Amino acid sequence: MSDESTKVVPAPVPEGRRLSVGDRLDRLPVLPSHRSLTGVIGVGLLFDMYENNLSGVLSKVLQADFALGGTALKLVLASAFLGQFLGAVVMGRFADRFGRRRAFLVNLALYSGASLACAFAPSVGWLVAMRFVAGIGIGAEQSLTDSYLTDVLPARHRGRLIAWTYTIGFCGVPAVGLLAVWLVPLSPLGIAGWRWLFVLGAFGSAVVWVLRRGLFESPRWLAAVGRTEEAEALTVRLEKEAEQLAASGRVVEAAPEPVPAGPAEPEEPADGSPPRGGMLRALFSAPYRRRTVMMWVFCLLSTVGYYGFGTLAPQVLAAKGFDVVQGLGYTAVSFFGYPVGSLLAAPLMDRVERKVLVAVSACAMAAAGLGFAFASSPGPVVVFGFAYTLISNVFSAASHVLLAEQYPTAIRAGASGIAYSLSKLTAAALPFLLLPLLDSGGASLLFTVIAGAMAVLALDVAVLGDRTTGRPVDRLPAR
Repeated sequence: MSDESTKVVPAPVPEGRRLSVGDRLDRLPVLPSHRSLTGVIGVGLLFDMYENNLSGVLSKVLQADFALGGTALKLVLASAFLGQFLGAVVMGRFADRFGRRRAFLVNLALYSGASLACAFAPSVGWLVAMRFVAGIGIGAEQSLTDSYLTDVLPARHRGRLIAWTYTIGFCGVPAVGLLAVWLVPLSPLGIAGWRWLFVLGAFGSAVVWVLRRGLFESPRWLAAVGRTEEAEALTVRLEKEAEQLAASGRVVEAAPEPVPAGPAEPEEPADGSPPRGGMLRALFSAPYRRRTVMMWVFCLLSTVGYYGFGTLAPQVLAAKGFDVVQGLGYTAVSFFGYPVGSLLAAPLMDRVERKVLVAVSACAMAAAGLGFAFASSPGPVVVFGFAYTLISNVFSAASHVLLAEQYPTAIRAGASGIAYSLSKLTAAALPFLLLPLLDSGGASLLFTVIAGAMAVLALDVAVLGDRTTGRPVDRLPAR
């Protein structure tokens, strides 16, 4: 996350104009505080990704250990996503009403405790129930991350830093795969290895909870809900940090006065209460209608491509004739594409228009998925699997930032949470929709359907999406 050693003198503010808190945050250079919160949130995302992929990675193991039938297996895979649907909606509104920082602490506590309970599951019913509760916390994590970082990071660096956050986070995906390969065949202290995977996830989430207590609240959110003194104090603190960097001779880069991307967003209630007429009515009002349609279609379809691979890869490999340990090994290697993809996305995020990057990477995912479907030997399986996960995280990094930039601060977390909840609903339905395709038509039919979904998604974003790269988040985006 290094910056070039250049000094840029900020343009003078026009006489008589008072900059808003958001304008002042956008004029800041990348500060140590920005890097610190990016790292802390990234580590939290790591355990969120770990938890998100745990059921899919362990699906064949749990199927054997609990003698799961088809319906029971689908419930285990779907339960966390059903919880995520609820969590994305509820915690998004909670964050708009009570603050981003407080919401972060609540959601982490939920999935840390529930994951520990999964380690002691005596039955499949217990496991399904606790995965549902864990899902409530997991479902809020990514939308809260996107809303908070979009609030606090300078506009011209926002995409790159959020991509770095997700790079850290997606290290959790290969981590769960590698730990599964190591622990599943073992029984440390006489306890089944898969149970230790839940213990490790719960412990890591608890550590992150302690770290996140040190996060500062979003100054944009504080200003939006009328807590202007607190917003001013935090903004001044960050500005003084920038001044100290300048005085020390270290890298200093201040932006010129932000250029509005369009008229200001319509004002929403300043007390964190629901928008006039309700959230849904606001989302389909004239300023937001096209963006809401784009986001909802996007979220319904993106899960088919993204989680369709991550959740079902072990099942696909079993259908190809690989045994459980082989399948876990090939899946773990393929999962290394997730952090590598986020890493490659970082330099692209603020150079390539976000909606273009999303549409192109969605089409590339479709192509890699078809290659994975028709691969029959270990080499091509791993190559196409790695390519799929790598491209999918260029797609993911760009889409997370694009979606968080669609709404103003006062409703950002709630509006984003509703959209994210649709993706979790689709994810919950995936085992019931895609496993029958795998059983009846094999991997080729499965990934043909996934490719079709990604093609429609690319068209949706290209036609309805706004240009948002580097633009102020509380101004209407330009087409």
